[in-house]
Amino acid sequence: MKTLNFSDQQVTQIVSDLQSSQGDYSHLMKIFLEAMMNAEREVHNQANFDKSNGYRPRRAFGGGRVMELRVPRTRYGSFYPVLLNVLKDQQAEMERLSFSLYTAGLTTEQIGDIFDDIYGKHYSKQRVSQMMDFAREEIQAWLERPLDAYYPILYIDCTFVAVRRDAMVRKEAFYTVLGVRSDRTREVLSVVNAPTESSTGWQQIVQQLYLRGVKQVGLVVSDGLKGIEDAIAAVYGSVAHQLCVVHLKRALDRKVHLKDRPALQADLKTVFTLDDPMDSPQKGYQRFAEFLNHWSNKYKAFAYLKHEPRYMLYFTYLAFDRNIRSMIYSTNWIERLNRDYKRVLRMRGALPNPDAAILLLGQVALSRKAYDRKIPKLNHDIKNFNWTE
Repeated sequence: MKTLNFSDQQVTQIVSDLQSSQGDYSHLMKIFLEAMMNAEREVHNQANFDKSNGYRPRRAFGGGRVMELRVPRTRYGSFYPVLLNVLKDQQAEMERLSFSLYTAGLTTEQIGDIFDDIYGKHYSKQRVSQMMDFAREEIQAWLERPLDAYYPILYIDCTFVAVRRDAMVRKEAFYTVLGVRSDRTREVLSVVNAPTESSTGWQQIVQQLYLRGVKQVGLVVSDGLKGIEDAIAAVYGSVAHQLCVVHLKRALDRKVHLKDRPALQADLKTVFTLDDPMDSPQKGYQRFAEFLNHWSNKYKAFAYLKHEPRYMLYFTYLAFDRNIRSMIYSTNWIERLNRDYKRVLRMRGALPNPDAAILLLGQVALSRKAYDRKIPKLNHDIKNFNWTE
């Protein structure tokens, strides 16, 4: 093979002429890539006593255009250009990019339009959806992974998402379980869909957790869904259960006129205290009974609450160290996750099916970097929890 020696000025002029004649850089990139692979084959042949054996086609993207590359082959088939790894990584990068754009709120149609601008090739909604198959498999595997045998605290709650089912759009329940691990980090254990929220549904969810390895729980924090404490106890026995105080305050707020709400909330602050180390669930419940007696003089609805023993579960937090009460007296931690869910969902309409919702919610839950940080003060309570530190 004859070697031609060009000066830098001549090479510059050749490149300039080629670019002018082709109108874009994709043709130059094609020449450059093929030349590199041919040169790599020459080195391979000399080192391995192999011989060139034609070319095979391979598509790639560059300069906003699809390039049809001629990938060199050898007789013994042992040659694999380094550049092919780069092109393979490019495809994987496109798949990751499509999923990142989707979880950021773009539709599959919008992602196809963006790829058209970037890569010069149009992708249909179906093709973009297929590109995200790797993400579906990854999320599903994560949601089915084995879990720790012991979680000091579980926070459980439902969020509702508009999904299409049987040609109709309805808001369906998506059950989420957030666990605090014994090293004081957090992780989402489960995201499961059901048409509605119910205590029976929660019993099935925690039964699945048990089968995935969760044999012991120190405390469960939930909203006040009727029967939810019995559903948890059916799986984990007499586990401590805290009903969300914030939910209760909101419910009580709705029982009085607007003008009475400031006074009501002021009274509730004296009922649900946090800092007294000598406080107890029994003392808290007694304050609540006095609160109900006071407000039932004006609103009869409060009188009926005095005969509901499950309200004792709103004061479970007082049996724990005062340094952690603000972390366990409500479902605030999982409510923050729900807000992140809604931030992603807000930018799109109804999702095409429940699986699409699971994909989005699972990705949000999986990517919460804040959950990797240890929560301070939790290990102040060594009476009720076992911390591995």
